[in-house]
Amino acid sequence: MTSTPVLIPLEEYLNTIYHPDRDYIDGVTQERNMGETPHGRLQGFFTRYVGNRRDQWRVEALPEQRVQITSSRYRIPDVCLISYDAPDELIIRTPPVLCIEVLSREDRMTEIMERVNDYLALGVPTVWIVDPWSQRAYSVDPTGTLRPESETLRVPNTPIQVPVPELFAELTRRTS
Repeated sequence: MTSTPVLIPLEEYLNTIYHPDRDYIDGVTQERNMGETPHGRLQGFFTRYVGNRRDQWRVEALPEQRVQITSSRYRIPDVCLISYDAPDELIIRTPPVLCIEVLSREDRMTEIMERVNDYLALGVPTVWIVDPWSQRAYSVDPTGTLRPESETLRVPNTPIQVPVPELFAELTRRTS
């Protein structure tokens, strides 16, 4: 037996605080898979790594920020990079320089690619998908081509790059 999704008015979504926040797809809120420690470590790594280079790269890393895709679609990437030149928006409407999705164990590639296609439709030039469980990283270009990256994740035509081995070393790093 399938249940009919409950449609939520856009204003209600925009004025509701969900814990954790949810995507809004054509009137339906969608829960995101909650990350476990490896997910959180990689999300934190990206935020710190970019934060340490923010002035050089002229971007800001925002974790779990609402991004408006269309008037009826809102996504929440794990991390998005916003250009210093972009307007200061409460909800991101200007295409980010990059959206990053860190996979949880429950994530399925078909669902992730739906998210990626939304980012690309908005005009995001590059999307990274990182799987802490298989320790694989992928980049997706504006054509939707998924490419495995074993050495370096890059945003073309920018100085933004992250060494993949350093990224996955974060999974076993502990601070004292």
